[in-house]
Amino acid sequence: MSTAVLQQLIADARGQAETEVARQMQICNACRYCEGFCAVFPAMTRRLDFTQDDVHYLANLCHNCGACLHACQYAPPHEFAVNVPQAMAQVRVHTYAHYAWPAAMGGLYQRNGLLVSLALAGGLGLFLLLAVILRGSLWHAPMAGNFYAVFPHNLLVWMFGSVFGFSLLALLLGVIRFWRVHKPTLDLKPNPAASQQNIAGAATQIIAAARKEAARDALLLTYLDGGHGEGCHNASDAWTHWRRRFHHLTTGGFALCFASTSTATLYHYVLGLQAPYALSSLPVILGIVGGFGLLLGPAGLFALKLRRHAQHGDAAQNPMDYGFIALLFFTSLTGLALMWWRDTGAMAALLAVHLGVVMALFITIPYGKMAHGVYRCAALLKFAIEKRLPSRLRLSED
Repeated sequence: MSTAVLQQLIADARGQAETEVARQMQICNACRYCEGFCAVFPAMTRRLDFTQDDVHYLANLCHNCGACLHACQYAPPHEFAVNVPQAMAQVRVHTYAHYAWPAAMGGLYQRNGLLVSLALAGGLGLFLLLAVILRGSLWHAPMAGNFYAVFPHNLLVWMFGSVFGFSLLALLLGVIRFWRVHKPTLDLKPNPAASQQNIAGAATQIIAAARKEAARDALLLTYLDGGHGEGCHNASDAWTHWRRRFHHLTTGGFALCFASTSTATLYHYVLGLQAPYALSSLPVILGIVGGFGLLLGPAGLFALKLRRHAQHGDAAQNPMDYGFIALLFFTSLTGLALMWWRDTGAMAALLAVHLGVVMALFITIPYGKMAHGVYRCAALLKFAIEKRLPSRLRLSED
């Protein structure tokens, strides 16, 4: 199949998914039974029709908790076939590709699956193992945990700094492209006596309060409570808080591992303290605690995903979801194994495998499941601004 044909098929699928969300939102806007469930429905009520930009925004505002599907009187097998979580999920992945940077890389969202992720991790790990073999042997005399005796410090900084820098840049530019399209503009219609200073002050207060609320909702995963504080649905109508808890473990574990690396960087360049660090040192403690969070969180999310209702999401995205979960899990597993056996003759081999998995994770981050976090934060900020607009304010889009 040629690239042009594939791009046309993707464009057709995106158009059909966006049209379906617009259709369902028209029905929901007339019903409004789920208006208090999450941020999607109050945002929906501010619109009479739904353009492509509206659909992209609402799709990223949806947290896929499933509550509206189980409450909807028009859900399948009703002839209206309203399934908001599934329709939003089908659009969401297209938005990642639509706003991706570089634009040519957007198609990777369609192909970033479990097999690709594991093959990339395995291939990079094997390459680094071969590098270790060429320098000596996979089994060696204990090196007291000195990783830099295997791979020089500057080489690791260059390898991972460049990959991580590109990943961060790609995510940042992607969400900037999203925000330029979707950012709300406060078109104030004050009374004639209002001064420009008062107008600017009111806008500043709205933006500041919205940023604070959006940050809180993103960190606390407010909209994974099912609209009633009872959690998300799984395969049945039963509620569970475990999806939120496993998300917190995953996010917190990732943050602590990043903090561990950042702290070690400060130790090395600012304090002049060279690795390896003692088990009681801050970088090691942060890494171990974060590692366990990053082990338990993805394992729990994988187990819950296997039990989720078939109509909650888009089955076509499962390979991408499983690939991201697997890379997070094996990043933690190999890292903890490396920490446990760092004083043994297997350290070099364990280090090569761990670095291969970490590099695969960094390479796939901009074009995989991680993207949902940054786009959702932008959608939450837009919602927090919108809800503060009084009736005399008109919302327009840049």
